[in-house]
Order: sequence, then C-alpha cells, then structure tokens
Amino acid sequence: MQLTIRKDLLKKIMIYICSLVLFIYCVGPLFLTLLGGIIPDKALLSVPPRWFSLSPTLDFYKYIFFGEIPESYEVRGALRGMISQEVRQVPIAMRNSIIIGLFVMGINILFGSMAAYAFSRIRFKGKKATFIIIIMCRLLPAATLVVPFYLIIQSFGLLNTILSVVMVHSIFTLPFTVLILTIFFRKIPVSIEESATIDGAGPFKILTKIYLPLSAGSVMATGLFSFMLSYSEYMYSLILTGTESTRTVPVVMAALSTNPDVAWGMLMASVFITLVPTLVLVILIWRFVVEGILFGGSKY
Repeated sequence: MQLTIRKDLLKKIMIYICSLVLFIYCVGPLFLTLLGGIIPDKALLSVPPRWFSLSPTLDFYKYIFFGEIPESYEVRGALRGMISQEVRQVPIAMRNSIIIGLFVMGINILFGSMAAYAFSRIRFKGKKATFIIIIMCRLLPAATLVVPFYLIIQSFGLLNTILSVVMVHSIFTLPFTVLILTIFFRKIPVSIEESATIDGAGPFKILTKIYLPLSAGSVMATGLFSFMLSYSEYMYSLILTGTESTRTVPVVMAALSTNPDVAWGMLMASVFITLVPTLVLVILIWRFVVEGILFGGSKY
C-alpha cells in the first residue's frame, strides 16, 4: 500500500516537474524578451550582469512609437548600443501585417467554409479529383512558386501592394482550411441537413444557420491558424513588398536582426511589440480554439 502511494506521489512530482520545464521552455523566451525591452543598456550590457541594478524604463518603446531619443543616449560615455532608424518601421509593419492577416483570416473563413460544405455534402462531377488537387497544391514547396507568382502579380500591376500579399497568403492557407473544415462538416449528422431541407432551407442557409454555428470552434481555430501563418510569412512578403509603407513584420524584423548597430534593448522591445497582436488574438478566441480541438475528437 505504501509502495503504491509512493509511486503515485513520484508520478505526480515527475508530471509537475515536466510541466514546469515545458512552461519555462515556452514562456521563458517571451519573458526574457519583455525583460530585455525595459532594462537600460547600461544594466543589460554590464559584466558581470547587473540587470536589476537600474529601474525599468519604457524609453525604447517611446522611441519606436514616437521617435523620442532615450535619456541614456544623451549621456556621454554611457554603456549602450546604437540607435537604428529601422526600429521606427516596426509600428507601420505591424499595422500592415495585422491588416493582411485579418483579410486572409476572413477570406479563409468565408471561402474555406463554402468550399468545405461543397466537398462534404454536395455531389458534383470531379469532386474527389478537385479536392485532392487543392490539398496537393499545399504540399508544393513555396520556393518553387516564387517566380510564377511574381510574374502574375507583376502582370496585374500589383507589386508593392498589400493586396498582392493578401492574395498569395490566401492561396497558401486556403487548402489547409478547406481540408480541416471538410473533415469537421462531415461529422455533422446528415439528418440535421435533411430536416432543414424539408423545411425549405437552401444550401447557403444550411451553411450559415446550421453548419457554421455547430462548428464555430473549428472555424475560428482554422481562421486563427491562417492569421498566424500570414502574420509570420517572410519570403513572399519580402518579394512582393519594397517600400516602408507596405513591408510586413517579418521583413522588418529580419532587417533588424542582421543590423549590427541596433541596440539589444530596442531589438527586444521591437520583438515583443510584434508578438502582441497574435497574443491578443489568441486570448480573445482561445475558447473557440479549445472547443474546435475537443469537437474534432468527439462525435455527436
């Protein structure tokens, strides 16, 4: 009896330790990024480290958003990094990425749900072949399509526009949305749709009044996933945008990370700022995401 109790206790302790290690592994970088953005350079770069020897400051954030030079940079001979003008592009880039991500999310929810309903319930010629082709398109390496997409966007005169990035990101994220929502829609009992059809409801009304409410968690989960894919996409955002007014977060952050002059505090502040939109969005619709995951593992 005591041996069993000890084994159970040891098991719980191991679970807590593993959970703590996983939590530190996931949240640790985020905490260090937040910490690095509010610690003055003098304390951050000191040897040996004296991170908490000076009071936290928001000077880096003030410079990024308002262009105010930190007070420490007015002191001669102070230990500090260099100011980079590129960090002033972060707010504009974040605005562009949010706009693009929200449009991609909306397109995925709108067109992805309609396509998923068609593939899950409507019979038409070439249905299976079309579905396979859509899914297989997502398996193609993104780098192989750079030149074709660039030439197409160029022929439309849409280079260096937010619309071009929205179009390309939507093309790459829609197959995944169609696949996931098709699987979810197929789990909805056909009897519900048959009852609605008898009452005179058409396909569009069935989709909006029955399928979308019943699978709201799945729809929001796939929408969030498409937003995050778009928000973090780098290659096409770099190729299709060229000026400060259209650059996205990954493009600007890549330029910052290779700049040897930028101060560590400003870099960390910039990184944390770019993480805020995804964190806020996850918090707002986390309940729907969890419901979507649970719904996917259960049956009616």
